[in-house]
Amino acid sequence: MTSRKALNPPRGQCRRCWFHAYASKEAHKGLGPGEDCQACINCAASQHKGQIVT
Repeated sequence: MTSRKALNPPRGQCRRCWFHAYASKEAHKGLGPGEDCQACINCAASQHKGQIVT
């Protein structure tokens, strides 16, 4: 079950990155050891477009 903290990022934080940081087991399930999460890479590359809490 996803924690309440993972679902409620504070103002100025990226929703996707916040979720991936605080619910990483759920967000990254299926990734092997040392594998990078493509969603995390894409979010950072797009400068978190449309994901920042205002």
